[in-house]
Amino acid sequence: METQNSTLSSASPEGRRSAWATFTSPLRQSKAFTLLWLGHWIAMLGTSVTTVILPLVIYSLTGSTTIMGLAMTVYMLPNVLILPFAGMIVDRIDRIRLLLFTNIARFVLMFAAAVLMFTDGMKLPYLFVGLALYGLMDGIFNPAYSALRAQVFTPDIRNAANALSQISIQAVRLLGPPLGGFIVSFTSAGVGFGLDSISYLISFACFWMLSSHLASLIGKRQANAEQQDQEGQHFLKDFIAGFTILKSHPWLWITILAFSFINICYSGIIAVLIPWLFKVHHSYSSVVYGVAMASSGVGAMLGAFVYGSRKHWKHRGLLAYFGAFVSGLALLLLSVVTWMPGLIMSMMLEGFGIMIFAIIWETSLQEMVPAESFGRVASLDLMFSFALLPVGYLAVGAIADKLGGIFTIGLFSTIGMCIVLGVLCVPHIRRFQ
Repeated sequence: METQNSTLSSASPEGRRSAWATFTSPLRQSKAFTLLWLGHWIAMLGTSVTTVILPLVIYSLTGSTTIMGLAMTVYMLPNVLILPFAGMIVDRIDRIRLLLFTNIARFVLMFAAAVLMFTDGMKLPYLFVGLALYGLMDGIFNPAYSALRAQVFTPDIRNAANALSQISIQAVRLLGPPLGGFIVSFTSAGVGFGLDSISYLISFACFWMLSSHLASLIGKRQANAEQQDQEGQHFLKDFIAGFTILKSHPWLWITILAFSFINICYSGIIAVLIPWLFKVHHSYSSVVYGVAMASSGVGAMLGAFVYGSRKHWKHRGLLAYFGAFVSGLALLLLSVVTWMPGLIMSMMLEGFGIMIFAIIWETSLQEMVPAESFGRVASLDLMFSFALLPVGYLAVGAIADKLGGIFTIGLFSTIGMCIVLGVLCVPHIRRFQ
């Protein structure tokens, strides 16, 4: 009878209101969360538009998957190279100032790209220089944002904050790609780059307000950092400290190592070959490509809702890697399916699977890594996850030119799924709760 009463209570309007109140509690309880969430959400909206426009611009200039792979390599290489240093920078310098600096720098880059597109002055060398600088800024911004997020997402709001953040990010993925496809089809790429630059200005304003709100907390952290400097802390010791934290948690270091290879397979397909698949191979319009990319966001939102429907999950290791396997299977289907709705459904499945993995991974990092060391661990996570991507992008593009894009999609998705199954043979992964 108690179970029945409990079920009835949870299904009642009061129970539904309580669930909604829990889900939205970070917005009411934490001004810091609201400003951080809003600033990142707005910047992500502009970025999601550019993510669709950029490959279309490159393919319109060259039509080559090799050049597309080279462009992604140019973006990723400085991103990866700065990450070993970014962790120490993030843990020692005001994280808010790092967000402000990188946002204003990316505003300048996007504004310059818009001007070049409007004046027909965009050339591949300019594009590559801009991508390299943009990648450098992302290499600083991402660990700074991750570390600040771990600081702001306190235990009392952590589950709801992670779920709300992931769902809002996927909502951006739902809105941005169709918007980008619409802009390219009916206006110009310069409008999209201009919209992205404006989003960085608005995001800058949100982070500026956040800086005053967290001034006392950040000042305390900086004092601790200065004290560590006086005690003889240096680059090598800080770098080793990050490895020490990872080494103490097999779930962390095994997953980071595995995804340094899985990301080659999955990200290479998504960044290099999916634009080719829709734009070149199937000759679909930019709007169709945007809708397909948005469907990945729909699937990811569904994954976040499914995972967020329960407060606790058992066998999180198995569940996370099941999501990664589903994502690879969806990419494999892209090499077989030719029906446009089927391609869109495959993209939705890809987003669903990878979101299950991503939300478990992010939560586990926040649970296991101390806040004062989070920047170093986040930078190591990003560094090893992305370390081989420059080579991977080049390999995917070159192999696609030589052996065909459809074959390459099937090859790399299969390799990624085999790595996932191999990692599941490790007891530490299967038993992670």
